[in-house]
Amino acid sequence: MFFSVVIPTYNRQPILAKCLKALEAQVLSESSVIRDYEIVLVDDGSDDETLSWLERYKTELPHVRVFQQEHQGPAAARNLGVQQALGDRIIFIDSDLVVTENFLQAHADALVEGEKKLGSDRFFTYGAVVNTCNFSNPTTEPYKITDFSAAFFATGNVAIPKHWLEKVGLFDSSFQLYGWEDLELGVRLKKLGLQLIKCPGAVGYHWHPAFSLKEIPSLIDKEIQRGRMGVLFYQKHPTWEVRMMIQMTWLHRLLWGILSLNGLLNERTMAPFLQWLIDLGKPQLALEVARIFLNWYNVKGVYEAYAESDS
Repeated sequence: MFFSVVIPTYNRQPILAKCLKALEAQVLSESSVIRDYEIVLVDDGSDDETLSWLERYKTELPHVRVFQQEHQGPAAARNLGVQQALGDRIIFIDSDLVVTENFLQAHADALVEGEKKLGSDRFFTYGAVVNTCNFSNPTTEPYKITDFSAAFFATGNVAIPKHWLEKVGLFDSSFQLYGWEDLELGVRLKKLGLQLIKCPGAVGYHWHPAFSLKEIPSLIDKEIQRGRMGVLFYQKHPTWEVRMMIQMTWLHRLLWGILSLNGLLNERTMAPFLQWLIDLGKPQLALEVARIFLNWYNVKGVYEAYAESDS
């Protein structure tokens, strides 16, 4: 088994350094089925210190192969990574994910056990993702209920035979804004009959800065982008399941409309309360509260984008 860990990155040099160093520090068992592994890093047009840092530390990153493209989004970057990958198994993670030392071994063990159980390789393994804002030591963060994900296929931490990605046609690179490109691929993989096998031993710690009020404009922009890409997702797969995923139902419109008091609870009116929570040392709770209006922006973005596409 040869792993290719495919990582798209865009302007994330500080946390990318931790991501790559953790992958270089992998510990494999004596009886491991892993012959070798590579890290296929695709820089998606970064204009920070990413490329100069990689050049400076290349001797400390022997498994890393670097490819570059103009800024086209993570879907196109992952496609380039898969196309350049030498491995027969692909692992997708994001460049702000820091893994434990047994990460690759855990995925390998789960892939072997899954094949024994199902009698084929028509499946992928899905590891655990723990969100953290602890930059100094991200892997000390405990698992929280908010870390649970019901997604079928998400590229934060997943391992899959390469030939299934080639058969399904890779990611749709028309998803150039934020969101849904991995779940859309998951719909196509499900149609091929692939199954999800959970792999809790393969843990990745997804780092993001502690929530602050200055982040709100960019978070709102992401929700609007996610709404637009959600409509693209639905146009490709016009099912009730996808409508539920992208929050394009009367239920979501009613729920977030009520919770936000039809937009009266927004980034301006809630700012004092959010800052109070942040000052108490509860930035994660503040972010969860902010999701009241963030989800309302998302739902409005979905319907606005759908109306545009229908006109």
